[in-house]
Amino acid sequence: MGDQPHRLPGGGEAVGAMAGAAAVLVCGLIEDQTQPWLGSPAWRVLFWLVVLGTAAAVALIRRAPAVSLALAWLIPICQVLAGTAFLFTQIAVLAVAFGVARWGGRLTLWVSGLSIPAGSAVAVILLQAHGVRINLPVASWQLIAGAVHGLGIGWRIGVALVFMALLGAPWLAGVALRTADRARAELDHAARERARAEETARIRDAQTRLARDVHDVVGHSLAVILAQAESGQYLPDDDPAALKSALATIATSARTSLREVRDVLSATRDPADDLDKLIDNVRTGGHEVVSGQDGTPLSLGEQGQVAAYRVLQEMLTNAIRHGRRDSPVIVRRSWVDDALVIQVRNAAGGGAEGTGSGLDGMRERLAAVGGTLDTGRREDVFVATARIPAAP
Repeated sequence: MGDQPHRLPGGGEAVGAMAGAAAVLVCGLIEDQTQPWLGSPAWRVLFWLVVLGTAAAVALIRRAPAVSLALAWLIPICQVLAGTAFLFTQIAVLAVAFGVARWGGRLTLWVSGLSIPAGSAVAVILLQAHGVRINLPVASWQLIAGAVHGLGIGWRIGVALVFMALLGAPWLAGVALRTADRARAELDHAARERARAEETARIRDAQTRLARDVHDVVGHSLAVILAQAESGQYLPDDDPAALKSALATIATSARTSLREVRDVLSATRDPADDLDKLIDNVRTGGHEVVSGQDGTPLSLGEQGQVAAYRVLQEMLTNAIRHGRRDSPVIVRRSWVDDALVIQVRNAAGGGAEGTGSGLDGMRERLAAVGGTLDTGRREDVFVATARIPAAP
């Protein structure tokens, strides 16, 4: 809760404070040349000490508001003790009132706010007790006197109110800008936090998609490799050509899997992978696949194409892993209305085909593009149906 200045980025305000200090010096020079009572060297020295002190108070309102406020109090006190007149140049105290309200720490802000009524009360007391001389132009005196008289509440209260109005207006303006700066900073902070949360969610989503893609690629390839390896057990011992063909198929599937994993990790895979090629790879692995397509193809968009490929890949993997090898896998692709419907049927084996992370991954992938997945067992046939909407 210390009295730390309220800092804002940029140096525009500091430059403005220095320009204000320079303006105070110029006003002091003009006042020096136009006031006959400054003929004495001693008075002139005191005069310039006041001008320089006032200029320093204005110059420090951005970098050291508390020091600026202290000078705004110290200089008039010294003037009263020395018996010198208050200067027209000291109108710059209005800039000090504005600056300490906008950039001062919390303690400085409260002290400056209390200084306005306190300073006004001190001014009334000094005017009544000592007749303090204020070096203002005649027109300024007439304006102030007219304002005080117009209030009709006595010169003491009138002077106090005029002083508080003069000092309070810039102080309130500083408070208003200070509040706006703080609100803007809070909004910026909230925006940064929201952007950080969105980036974290995006990274996690990308990690989830990457894990799902690797699962789909490796799971599919291992299912093909396992099926081919198991079929090799039933090859006749005197048929090395068939054994070599099975080994070549295993090697091709492994090579394809490695290439797809590299593509997934480097995010360079072509989203328009050929679904027919995917089905042919399963046939090459020794599984009978009956495939058909009807309807007029539509554009699925990049995300929809990737979803269609990965979902069909996972469907075929499940069919190979859990289905019966003595029955064909039936794949049907239908373009209906504004979507692609992929249905995979296989004779159900003894495994639990309707559960597992593979199906959950398919549902999540389809949901991301607005699609759906239905799975179920109809007597001895397991059916999985995916719907991928066409691109708008």
